[in-house]
Parts: sequence; C-alpha cells; structure tokens
Amino acid sequence: MEQEKYVLTMLVENEPGVTARVSGLFAGRGYNIESFCGAPTVNPRISRITVTTWAHPDQLEQIMKQLRRLVNVIKLRDMTGKKAVRREMAMVCVRATRENRMEILRIVEIFRARIVDTGLEHFIIEVTGRGDKIDAMLHLLEPMGIEKIARSGTLALYREPD
Repeated sequence: MEQEKYVLTMLVENEPGVTARVSGLFAGRGYNIESFCGAPTVNPRISRITVTTWAHPDQLEQIMKQLRRLVNVIKLRDMTGKKAVRREMAMVCVRATRENRMEILRIVEIFRARIVDTGLEHFIIEVTGRGDKIDAMLHLLEPMGIEKIARSGTLALYREPD
C-alpha cells in the first residue's frame, strides 16, 4: 500500500505549547510533516493549524484519532478532497541577467505571479496557487538560476455551500 498526501486542518485553542503538542504527536509516532502552518482566526482565542503529511490511509485514521484526543484541539478536518480550497504561496529569488529578464517576465505573467523586488542581477517573485502551479513555475525558472525559495506550505478552507 502506497502513501498518499493528506492535508489536515484543525481549530485549536490559541495558547502557548499547542503547536508543539501537535507537531510532537507527529514526531513521537514517526509521521513526517511536509508543511505546518498556524495562525490566529477571526476569533483571537482560536488558531487554525494546517498540516500536510504523507501517510497510508490506516495511518491517517490513527493520526486523526490521536489529534482529536489532544486537549487543545477543538475541531479537525481532512481537507484532501474536492470540498476544500487549497493554496500555497512562494517567494522565489531568481538570477536575472540581461539575456533572460524578458523570459522571466513572460513566465511571471503566464503564472499570474508578481515581481516584489528587483535588482541589477535578480528578481524576487511572489506566486500563489495550488502546489502543482508553483511546481510548474519553479520548473520553468530553474534554468535561469534559482537562488532562494521560501514556500508557505498548504493552507486550506472548506468551500461554503451554494
């Protein structure tokens, strides 16, 4: 049985140590975290944590059971399916020479990204979207010379009913 990628989101009490307990649960059981994002919600007493992980379906079931048992977890959802909107953000510093600047600008336009900083020999590009979109843009920028990448990890919200 092959591992699959899962996106879990949870509402938690916004208290010190909660993120450590959630990440510690994964580490203590030997589950890998691909990305981990946490931030306050509209209610300042509640935070949303989004975790992306690879697991077998039976492991996912165990992960979710164990997360639900944590005292500070209020609500937990699997955001892997089509009922969720998932996005990432990345900032990419790419070498911009006189020869490749126009090509970089075309790639930025195609992916609806934007240049947030420019220098004599570099661009810093901001792009948001699904992970595969970001991967595709990085693939096209790679021959230009990617210097640095900062990636947010996945954020997800359930779609509201029509």
